[in-house]
Formats: sequence, structure tokens, C-alpha cells
Amino acid sequence: MPSVQLTARLRDDYKNLFNNCDIRPERSQEVEGIVRKIDASRARYDKVETSLGVPWFVVAVTHNMEASLNFTKHLHNGDPLTARTMQVPAGRPKAGTPPFTWEQSAADALTLKGLSADTDWSLSGTLYRLEGYNGWGYRLFHPDVLSPYLWSYSNRYQSGKYVTDGTWSDTAVSKQCGAAVILRRMAEKLMFGFPDQPLPREDSEPLVVAHSNRKSRDPAIVARAEELQRWLNSFDGIFVKVDGIPGNGTSEAFKKVTGQYLPGDPRA
Repeated sequence: MPSVQLTARLRDDYKNLFNNCDIRPERSQEVEGIVRKIDASRARYDKVETSLGVPWFVVAVTHNMEASLNFTKHLHNGDPLTARTMQVPAGRPKAGTPPFTWEQSAADALTLKGLSADTDWSLSGTLYRLEGYNGWGYRLFHPDVLSPYLWSYSNRYQSGKYVTDGTWSDTAVSKQCGAAVILRRMAEKLMFGFPDQPLPREDSEPLVVAHSNRKSRDPAIVARAEELQRWLNSFDGIFVKVDGIPGNGTSEAFKKVTGQYLPGDPRA
């Protein structure tokens, strides 16, 4: 299959999609569960980053997409570590004798894709590599459907998917959370930052609401909080969940932009 070049236009597309990505409310708890599992295994992903230079958060979301965070499965495609891979790419790792450790499999899978510390791990570069990991069939042959490998469970994806290799369905819906959606929630929780995201300017005129970890019963206050959150998301490196709750995460993002926490935050 032909590849896709990471042009300036595609970079902007990835950035805009990510900055305006909303997780579907009915999927939020499932996404939270995935993020908690990733966080609990952070040490194993860190070891891969130390060894190969591939950011731990990229290793983690790839592990979720290919093996549902199961450490008894190959990172290549989810086949059991007790043998070489059977599915594409088959016969991996070529070196060594099974059973393989998860770390051996991860190193082989990522190296096979040409990923290293020298790869472009900017926001756009990361999404480009993740989409390429799954393949370019959506972008090349069904450009009206954003790849569910990235965007499933978000406002960016409705339906349409390959149900098997080369077999397309307009009505099929992905039942797996997209990699970009997981990264978005991890970014909202300040679990990592992209290397190209500078701190926001501190001279911008902000919207202000009082700090609260509970959703107000006043629709006007909720709307104001959502407006604030969307405003904060307009800055590079800021990823806030738009939920109308001006809690700790929103207040921390507000401090990055303005230099101070929201009024009423006990840390102020």
C-alpha cells in the first residue's frame, strides 16, 4: 500500500483534530479505565523508552491498540508471546527463541516500524506515526472517514471501517477506543506533553470562573466553564476536558496560561 507524506497541511490537520477532540460522554468511563491501566504499567513503558527512545506514551497506546494492554501478547499484532507472530507481520521476532518477553517483542515491533529517538514525536508527528502503524487505507481510499484507529470514541468518528483486510463497510462501527482519544485524555490529565508544545503566553486576556470540582446546577455557569475550557484548549500544550466543571485540571491549565489559579482554588 502506498504511504502518505507528512505535509504542512497534514500537520495542521492533525493538530486541529486533536485540539478539538471531545470524548463521547457515553464512552468516558471506558476511556478512564484504559488510562488508569496505562498509568499503572508506566514503569514498563518507561523501560522501552529508555532502551529505544520511543516515548512511553506512544508505546502505551500502541500496546492498547494492538494487544489490549495484555503483557502476554506481541506488540506487533496481539499474537501470543509463546510463539513467533502468525498474523501480519508474521514470523516476528526473527531472532531469539520463544517464548519471548514482552520487552523483546516491543523492541522488535517498534524497530521494524523504524521508530526511534530520532523520529518526529511532535503532536502531528506522533499521530502520523500511529496512523501509519495501522495503515493508510482510510486516508487513501475513504478520506471521508477519519481512521477509527485514531479517533474512535470521539466526536471525530461516527461509522465506517475495514471489517477484515481489504473489506470495507460504511455502516460498521469500531468498538475499540482510538489512540488519539487515549492520548487526548492522558494529555488532559497532564500525564505527558508533546515536545513541540510550548508554554502558552501569559499576556492573553482570560475567561474566568470560580474553581469548583463539582458541576454547577446553574446552566449559565456550566456554559461559562465550558467556554473557559475551550478557550484554554486554543493554546498549544493545553488539553482540558470540556465538561463544564472548573476543577483542578482546568485551574492548572489556567495557571499555565495566566500565571495564577482560578479564583477559589485553595492552591491560589
